[in-house]
Amino acid sequence: MARSSTRPTSRDVAQAAGVSQAAVSLVLGDKWRGRVSEATAERVREAARDLGYRPNLAARNLRLGHTRTVLLVVPALTTEFFAGVYTGAARVAADHGFGVVLYPSPEGIGPARDPFASAQAALDGVIASSMAADALTAIRGDQLPLVMLDSDPSGSLGAATVNLDIADGIRQVAAHLLGLGHRRFLHLAADVPSWTFEIRARELAARLAAVPGTSVRTAHAPISIDGALTAAEAALTTPGPRPTALVCDDDKLAAGAYKAVRRLGLRIPDDISVTGLDDLGLATAIDPELTTVRLDAELFGERGMEALLAVLEGRTPQAGDIPVELVVRGSTAPPRTP
Repeated sequence: MARSSTRPTSRDVAQAAGVSQAAVSLVLGDKWRGRVSEATAERVREAARDLGYRPNLAARNLRLGHTRTVLLVVPALTTEFFAGVYTGAARVAADHGFGVVLYPSPEGIGPARDPFASAQAALDGVIASSMAADALTAIRGDQLPLVMLDSDPSGSLGAATVNLDIADGIRQVAAHLLGLGHRRFLHLAADVPSWTFEIRARELAARLAAVPGTSVRTAHAPISIDGALTAAEAALTTPGPRPTALVCDDDKLAAGAYKAVRRLGLRIPDDISVTGLDDLGLATAIDPELTTVRLDAELFGERGMEALLAVLEGRTPQAGDIPVELVVRGSTAPPRTP
């Protein structure tokens, strides 16, 4: 039977699913639990998908008090990466009739001004990076359905966490550099109190400690090119044997390290190898191109939004960290023999 060219209605969905319009309203309004069975709810959702039914969101929101709007709270740092996270989240949200408002926390961390008179009245849920978690308190976002990105699963504020496999990324970096023969390391660490950076430091220390004859020093820097330049230059001019490998917490820190290395009259990778983490656009803009860990920011955003939708629907979000990949370029090579 040919499908009508007119827009399908909730009555059409009810007829196709063999249920009442009231049941359709309950299921599509996510108010069905305890009122209709899981099997009936799935039948209604399937009928709506088959018919291409889209509820009148404006009328529905007035009725139910929902805006179908999600807040994505991110640090103002590494904006290229979080632009990708937003793109992925917004793509999945649009497929489900939701909008995403991007809310950067000034200076990367800490509270920001409330963008709404009442976040709880204006939002259906929140996705937040652990680097901007403090901003949640200011907007009372921690009292809403919440998914945390880059966050400790065992101690998260959120109902769910979505993580990239950063620990494996660091393992790949360490294995690559150790395989090249490096034993003296400098860790240029982000000076940001965040679980994701704690993981980097912990995993690097553990990997290097497992190989006899290795040493690692740590220098902390704000996530800026100038901050990284200053910290790397100071660390590379301290007394003692110079490190042969410089492991940076992200690509922006690596770019600052490049400037410090050149200011000291050294060459990459002849005198010192450098690695980053993120695979931002600047990784291939600097010379030599940067060996770094590629993080799929858009997939990260997609998974974050999918997890929040699952929480809103009472489902269990998809488990497992998102894989990452070491991309070897020209900034790493075997250390020069003494």
